[in-house]
Amino acid sequence: MRLGEMVIDVTPLRSASAYRLVFAAQTLTVLTTALTNVAINLHVYQVTGSSVQVGLVSLVFGIALLGGLLAGGVMADRVDRRRLILTTRATVAVVLGGLAVNAAIPHPMLWFVYVAAILAGAINGLGGSALMAAIPALVKPEHLTAAGALITVTSQFGAMVGPSIAGVIAAGPGVAACFAIDALGYVAAVLLMWRLPELRAGKPDEDHQHPFHAIAEGFRFLRHNAVVRGLLLIDLWAMLFAMPYALFPQMGTEVFGGGPSAVGLLYTAPAVGAFLGALVSGWTGRFRHSGRALIASVLLWGLAITAFGLSGELWLALLFLALAGIGDTTSEILRRALLQHHTPGHLQGRVSSLWLAQATTGPAVGNAEAGLAARLLGPAGGIVAGGIVCVLGVCLVAVTMPGLRRASLQGEPCHSPTSTA
Repeated sequence: MRLGEMVIDVTPLRSASAYRLVFAAQTLTVLTTALTNVAINLHVYQVTGSSVQVGLVSLVFGIALLGGLLAGGVMADRVDRRRLILTTRATVAVVLGGLAVNAAIPHPMLWFVYVAAILAGAINGLGGSALMAAIPALVKPEHLTAAGALITVTSQFGAMVGPSIAGVIAAGPGVAACFAIDALGYVAAVLLMWRLPELRAGKPDEDHQHPFHAIAEGFRFLRHNAVVRGLLLIDLWAMLFAMPYALFPQMGTEVFGGGPSAVGLLYTAPAVGAFLGALVSGWTGRFRHSGRALIASVLLWGLAITAFGLSGELWLALLFLALAGIGDTTSEILRRALLQHHTPGHLQGRVSSLWLAQATTGPAVGNAEAGLAARLLGPAGGIVAGGIVCVLGVCLVAVTMPGLRRASLQGEPCHSPTSTA
């Protein structure tokens, strides 16, 4: 493979005008949403002086997001996905505008922040499922990997630069300005995606199907499709047992003795590695053995996290975390593309919602597990143990699920129960 083929593939931007609109909208909102992610925590702490309240706001947002994703998966397979995306984004803009007004008044109301968190979480969940389900209709099947990689680049770029910009704005004009800018970002995204075509993919008889039956159909598909089931299972091992972010403050201060600056570097290193990994992800769409590459990328994550726990030196820890970020972003690109490639159009919404729900709740559970492991084994010991369990779990999935090992983005996908082989 030539060096030029390693660089991220931008073919979807050149060949698909509808995808260009989605990419531009996503790039904009990823950056502006990073402002709100920081501002909401600062705002709640400024109002209450309590870290518990900050955590509770995040909790209610996460619960609402989970519910929105599951409901959004059903809706995305029944209604025009374009209309659902536009409606939810416009509604979130209104909620963010309310947060900006509330933050600007002399005595901000905490209850309003909670209500806004619930609304924003649920509505973003509804729209998130529809947006992910819409991508396969906007690009050619052979460009799904490249399309996912481009979206990943914007996400990682926002994770790197967004918090710093948010801090500058919050320290100057204030958190209300962060909310207002994010609201304008959502409005701009609606205007950009207004020109999208109709994106309805459901079957006619599904409009009358009970929502719980519709969700159950998505689970039945997972049970019968070895590729999609396998990529969800392999990711669970990484999220539940090798998720070290909750231990970064303790590692930075107690193990590396660097204080807040060291903690900040620990959080930044995986994002830097993920961004670099996305930039050189051009090979993922050309490599025939996609399932094997996915397994290798999750193994890289588990091994790098294990090495991070063993490192003992800050510079070495940052190197291993960057490697973990490369493995994580490669895994995400391949998982997204394989899921979309092996899921029929009328199930894209529900299966996407289950994947997004797992991606939302898994890290939270994994961080809680890491905290418990650290109490028993110490922070470094807990990380090492989790990394080893992750590696063993990935090997178990690879051995017991040959369908995942044989998975490829080349050729026609198999959606039938026979794919369980």
